[in-house]
Amino acid sequence: MSTDAPVTLEISGGVARLTLNRPDKRNALDSATIAALGAALRRCADDPKVRLLQLTGAGNVFCAGADLGEMQAQVQASESENLAHAKKLASVLGALDSMRKPTVARVNGDGYGGALGLIAACDIVIAAEGAKFAFTEVRLGIIPAVVSPFVLGKISESAALRYFLTAETMSAATLMEMGLVHEVVPADALDAACNRIADAVMKGAPGALSEAKALIRAAAHRSAEGRANASIRMAARLARLRVKPEAQEGFSAFFAKRKPNWRPD
Repeated sequence: MSTDAPVTLEISGGVARLTLNRPDKRNALDSATIAALGAALRRCADDPKVRLLQLTGAGNVFCAGADLGEMQAQVQASESENLAHAKKLASVLGALDSMRKPTVARVNGDGYGGALGLIAACDIVIAAEGAKFAFTEVRLGIIPAVVSPFVLGKISESAALRYFLTAETMSAATLMEMGLVHEVVPADALDAACNRIADAVMKGAPGALSEAKALIRAAAHRSAEGRANASIRMAARLARLRVKPEAQEGFSAFFAKRKPNWRPD
């Protein structure tokens, strides 16, 4: 896979390393990146040499969420066009969440919006100290619809209420307290921590690892298919809100670098 591609894939020693590769755009999720990520996930799922998948970002940001250029274009899109766009991310999150092989998020920096869906869809998450996160959608007049089924599979309803509603910035330590991150390490120790996890996982039998993931979902009365389908349903809510006046005002204010009309300050 070309190093100029929006997602790069390197396979070595049974580990497939997928890297969001738009550092100049803070690894934002445009349509090309989402499509490339989906293709890479399918390749990893089908490749018997891949025992474990690791997802990370190029540069010092994990993922900034939605691509600003596409966000601006979507302001003028119809509800059906917004739905088709949202379903693309829902499909990729579903594929990552339902991957039968173990998945590890190597969170090398900040993550916003859709990035938190990627994090939630991974089995194990190691994050760098100093990384910041937020569900910023309500400040634009929309909601974190597509990521919500995956995020709520990891955090409590109470935590979601606070951080979905306030859009507060969260530290990696806060995400660990909520259950979205398993371990927080200094940035220069991130590779060592991820390698340690990979070494531990790879000692397990491939079939048993897959069955262990299925067991956890069955015992918890959850299914990856259920979350994927819920994400697609939630995409319809997002599409409906995107064309409403409130979202139009929120996006217009964002791109004009002014406060939206609902802000009291």
